[in-house]
Amino acid sequence: MLKQYLLTAGPTPVPERVALAMAQPVLYHRAPAFAEVLKEALAGLKWVFQTTQPVIVLAGSGTSGMEAAVVNFLSRGDKAICIRGGKFGERWSNLCTAHGVQVINLDVEWGQAVRPADVQALLDREGDVRAVFATASESSTGVAHPVGEIAELVRARDTLCVVDAVSALGAFDVPMDKWGIDVLVTGSQKALMLPPGLAFVGVSEKAWGACKRANLPRFYLDLARERKSQDKGETAFTPAISLVVGLCEALRMLKEEGLDNVFARHLKLADATRKACAALGCQLFAASPAPSVTAVRVPAGVDGSALVKHLRTRYGITIAGGQDHLKGKIFRIAHLGYFGTFDILTAISGVEMTLADLGYSFELGSGIRAAEQVLRVGV
Repeated sequence: MLKQYLLTAGPTPVPERVALAMAQPVLYHRAPAFAEVLKEALAGLKWVFQTTQPVIVLAGSGTSGMEAAVVNFLSRGDKAICIRGGKFGERWSNLCTAHGVQVINLDVEWGQAVRPADVQALLDREGDVRAVFATASESSTGVAHPVGEIAELVRARDTLCVVDAVSALGAFDVPMDKWGIDVLVTGSQKALMLPPGLAFVGVSEKAWGACKRANLPRFYLDLARERKSQDKGETAFTPAISLVVGLCEALRMLKEEGLDNVFARHLKLADATRKACAALGCQLFAASPAPSVTAVRVPAGVDGSALVKHLRTRYGITIAGGQDHLKGKIFRIAHLGYFGTFDILTAISGVEMTLADLGYSFELGSGIRAAEQVLRVGV
């Protein structure tokens, strides 16, 4: 038997506590018992989003939340800046284009973070931009973008700051109200430690005002309808009941740990991963790395696709490779959600053995040693 280890940026491992909660008998979603569960979940989401505003729960992947962030706040022909520095930045652009929004793409070299000055220049040039779509953690490249600075640029304008925090929220600090983010989107299967199937959308008062004038068609993803229903302790349509139950347990775990400790844990795991990879002679890909996932350049002479496959089939460790033009050129080790010290040591030891199997020359154990120096308790 080959034991399997999941170290991707989504889905991520689900804690036993959460899995057991979801294994309970299914509740009726129009009964008082589920209303209490939903009430607890919505309060916990406000806490992790760091907002006093409603956070809407949707049954769907993170992309459903992203689409909701387009169709609820814009009208056909509106101008929107989409920051494209990876696959998920491109998704904003594709969603806007699909709904007839006039897209102004701000292309950023993959591996680099967007410069706020470039966003400012586009805002000044265009004048009537209705929204800026950004990505907090571009998991395809391992980059953290300065979304707080972008939110500050649009705060005094009739422009919304819309942020994909699918692989960021709960992994590092993205305080919605403090930074003035208008629409903040995340999904269940990342740092919130759940299976895929839920999306969450935090909405500011400014964005609710924009919602009233927006005219893009929407039905299932109508956030105003969902807000009205969820304020009454139910959802407009049948929810993913067991996932909402699991969400409550996951949020309890995060509260027990405390947000500052959660963020510190992610930073420590990221630091250990990066120091280990450097000790192996591998270069980081991201100039501004996110605490949620580490993207690493494949060493010269090694086939990156073969590395990912060998790691999975020989050692049972699943990590992600590069996408599009980065395929075979980078590999990505995640450390967000239900991850701890020995998940990272497992990943690094597997990478070491795989590199050795593929003929790469280095000192076996050097990566593990570097990671242990970061991860040892009390050091």
